[in-house]
Amino acid sequence: MEAEYAKYIADAAKFFAAALCALSMKTAAEGVSKIWITMIDTVGRNPTVKNDVNAFGLIGFAATEAIALYALVIALVMLFL
Repeated sequence: MEAEYAKYIADAAKFFAAALCALSMKTAAEGVSKIWITMIDTVGRNPTVKNDVNAFGLIGFAATEAIALYALVIALVMLFL
C-alpha cells in the first residue's frame, strides 16, 4: 500500500516539474514577443538601421527560443523516463 502511495507522489512530482518547465516556456515566449515588438518599433522609428537591428534581433530570438526548447526537452525527459 505504501509503495502505491509513493508511486502516486512520484507521478505528482513529475507533473509538477513539467508544469514548471511549461512556465519557463511561457516566459521564453514572452521574451520572443518582446524582441519582435522592439525590432518593429525600432525599424519604424529609424528605417536606416533595419539590417543591424535584424541581425541582432535574430540572434536574440534564437537564444531565447533555445531556452524554450531546452525546457521542452527537460519536461519530456522528466515525464517519460
